[in-house]
This record gives sequence, structure tokens and C-alpha cells, in this order.
Amino acid sequence: QVQLVESGGGLVQHGGSLRLSCAASGTAFIINDMGWYRQAPGKQRELVATISSGSNTNYADSVKGRFTISRGNAKNTIHLQMNSLKPEDTAVYYCKAQLRRLGTPYTYWGQGTQVTVSS
Repeated sequence: QVQLVESGGGLVQHGGSLRLSCAASGTAFIINDMGWYRQAPGKQRELVATISSGSNTNYADSVKGRFTISRGNAKNTIHLQMNSLKPEDTAVYYCKAQLRRLGTPYTYWGQGTQVTVSS
């Protein structure tokens, strides 16, 4: 089994910054791509940013220039640095990992971490 554990959410004022982290743990797996998604109340879950095994990154237009996704020093860890936060960034942020375990592809999601930006 593989687990994704997110941390770093919270309440911040408009224009502030937060840093989210996601760590994957378990046995016998190889991670391909990881990413962050978010879901605001009454809305569908949407892509925020992804990073491939080769560290290629992809961002939603709404966060380009403000958010940065990166791989951590610890193996199977990613971060999302969020700057210039806006009230519309308020959502539950989920970490996603696409991996292979014993040759079989899987997709795992974290439990989510709340980010609230006050105006």
C-alpha cells in the first residue's frame, strides 16, 4: 500500500504565501508523475500543477507566475510554493501520484489540506 500525506495548509491573508508538502510512503513503488489539484466548494476538482519524473512542470493558467511546484530533497516528496495568494485560491488542495507498484500502474490521492485566503 502507498500513502500520500499532505501538510502546510492554513489561513493566510490576500497577498500572502503558503508552502504545501506531500510525501509518499510505502513499499515497492516507483513514482512517475506527481501533482497538486484543488477543489473549491461547489466546484469540480481542477489541476493546479504537475511535475514529471524528469522534473518537467505544468501549471494551470490561473496560478502561473505565482505558484511553483518542485521535488523535495527527501525521496518521493513534492512541494507547492504559493505566493501572491488570492481569495479565489481558497480550496482543499489534494496531492496526486501516478506510480507503478510491482509493475502495475496506480493513481493515489492524498486526504487533502485546506487553504483559505482571506480578503
